[in-house]
Amino acid sequence: MDQESKSVVYVVSDSVGETAEFVVRASASQFDEKDLDIRRISYVDNIELVKDVVHAASQVKGFIAYTLILPNLREVLMKEAAQNNVRIVDIMGPMMDAFMDVFHATPKLRPGLLHRLDDDYFRRVEAIEFAVKYDDGRDPQGLIRADVVLLGVSRTSKTPVSMYLAHKRIRVANVPLVPEVRPPMELFQITPTKVVGLMISADDLNKIRQERVRTLGLPLEASYANRERILYELRYARSVMERIGCPVIDVSKRAVEETAALVLQYVKR
Repeated sequence: MDQESKSVVYVVSDSVGETAEFVVRASASQFDEKDLDIRRISYVDNIELVKDVVHAASQVKGFIAYTLILPNLREVLMKEAAQNNVRIVDIMGPMMDAFMDVFHATPKLRPGLLHRLDDDYFRRVEAIEFAVKYDDGRDPQGLIRADVVLLGVSRTSKTPVSMYLAHKRIRVANVPLVPEVRPPMELFQITPTKVVGLMISADDLNKIRQERVRTLGLPLEASYANRERILYELRYARSVMERIGCPVIDVSKRAVEETAALVLQYVKR
């Protein structure tokens, strides 16, 4: 089939135009339009370009699908299309009208907001993958790339807080502090302002660890839940945090959301 006999649809958008193109392709799938030529015109921001697209569509006897947010561009498109006998399809207009009519909402009239939401989504996914990769001190190199590094003994909510912050698009690495294991050198090379220590009362930690031991089917007298061992670990953790000079949060009886909110305060500072 030659170029002139193809069915042509122009996709016009003041942003990327992915939404309109997706709708066009979804609709075309219901027809035998194997040679459909979709010509996407992105980031349309001036009247002359709108006129040019309408003229081009009239020459090939195609139609225009559009997601134009700015009222002046929409008005020009409708006027030019009527004068040139070109069919136009408003992809977002009816939906925006429904929001305004039913919810009495006012549109922001800012192009590209959906694309920005997509960017936020991908940043969130990246942060979650980062938190998983650099959880529990797996790779010290992650400490250098992290936005926040959490320190603490076992069962001080390091991983849950890391994942909560990751959903806020913050890259978090966490390091367990164990007296018998030397902390990674990278921990002392990064700026202390992006390190946050998590401390907990010995009594609370003892209860948490006893429950953990019970869940694992281990004897309650295991050293992991031994009070003297816990005090020893906490003293060691405190000494590491003081050496770094980082802020410390007491997570005793705090929900993960509360601890994460305090970490966020330090991040914003």
